[in-house]
Amino acid sequence: MRMLHACGKYILAGAATLAALASLDPAHAGLRVLHAFDRSDGDNPEGALVEDSVGNLYGTTVSGGSGGGTVFKLAPDGTESVLHSFTGGSDGSEPVGLIMDEAGNLYGTTRYGGSAGCEGSGCGTVFKLAPDGTETVLYAFAGENDGTFPNSGVIEDKAGNLYGTTDEGGNTGCGYGCGTVFKLAPSGTETVLYAFTGGSDGATPSAGLIEDSTGNLYGTTYQGGNNSCTDGFGCGTVFKIAPDGTETTLYTFKGGTDGGTPDSALIADSAGNFYGETSEGGGTGCSGYGCGTVFELAADGTETVLYSFCRKRGCSDGAGPSAGLISDKAGNLYGTTEGGGSGSCGIGEDLGCGTIFEVAPEGTETVLHAFLNVMSHGYDPGGLMRDKEGHLIGTTEEGGIRSCGGFPGRSGSPPAFHPRGCGIVFRFEK
Repeated sequence: MRMLHACGKYILAGAATLAALASLDPAHAGLRVLHAFDRSDGDNPEGALVEDSVGNLYGTTVSGGSGGGTVFKLAPDGTESVLHSFTGGSDGSEPVGLIMDEAGNLYGTTRYGGSAGCEGSGCGTVFKLAPDGTETVLYAFAGENDGTFPNSGVIEDKAGNLYGTTDEGGNTGCGYGCGTVFKLAPSGTETVLYAFTGGSDGATPSAGLIEDSTGNLYGTTYQGGNNSCTDGFGCGTVFKIAPDGTETTLYTFKGGTDGGTPDSALIADSAGNFYGETSEGGGTGCSGYGCGTVFELAADGTETVLYSFCRKRGCSDGAGPSAGLISDKAGNLYGTTEGGGSGSCGIGEDLGCGTIFEVAPEGTETVLHAFLNVMSHGYDPGGLMRDKEGHLIGTTEEGGIRSCGGFPGRSGSPPAFHPRGCGIVFRFEK
């Protein structure tokens, strides 16, 4: 699908797609499809995008391309190009998350590939991608004490050191290790700053990190802590890692009204308060696990739930926030939910197609956009970023105009094959 650019705004080229979007009700009119993937250029985009100084967007898809996913570039005129197509071998597989340095180099991780370990799938990598598309594997995890399966991107300090997390590895707890926080020096030397034990300190740090001015790192663990969630593995924590590797648990989720199983990175304000999401908890909906929360954690460790999802009939407000938050100057928070909303995308249970939401500082939630079960529309959204004009830019893992397979019909219904699109990049204008 060819895109055009005019007057600083992306517009769609294609009368059929324009007509389809125009037929949506006004609540959906702010969404514009910037690119629809077709598997050859990627499939299942995940993670928030990054933007360079001239408005080019960069992101990753976890599959498609040569089979192991892609890093792509989307120009302001809508031209999409694949900067690197992963093979699933030593170069890695399933890239997640990107950052960009001042020279235009991109850095990220792959969940798999990079070595022959981890039962042949590879244990993951940290990579660098030059502006010309040359990929360099900075580190390949061995699947032992160094960590296994990074599930989020990295951050960089002023000295060029990279910091990230791995889902597993680090010690012998939790079966394959409970996860790590690692540092990767410019020389390629990897250091495990902290290995989780699966106890009160947490387990499975799936999300990325943030850093304060003194070098302390902050993040979340999906499991662990002192309370019982996710089959007894704990409800997750918020943690701090000092530069010397000392870990402090700032908050342990209970899995009730306070939320449970945080699966995304934190953001912080100038006063030292943290804001984040839990993918479960907050209420009794969503099969009894709760539909998730948006929370604030004060510097003294006091947690406040700003919003608990699924307070409305049919979860029209959204369910399952797990892609992370961004904020504006007024303190409003923006994010997405994987499910809920007014669309119908559930299999066996009506879970909805996901939403874009805003939570005001006092806790009022507004659904800015509810995704629909329409191929051209996209559904199952990921993380957001704000472009230079203040609009929200993001991706959906599925939907779009190209078919990337599908899934069977609901139990008891006639045999059917529901097409699944390869995902889109979208722009939302309030």
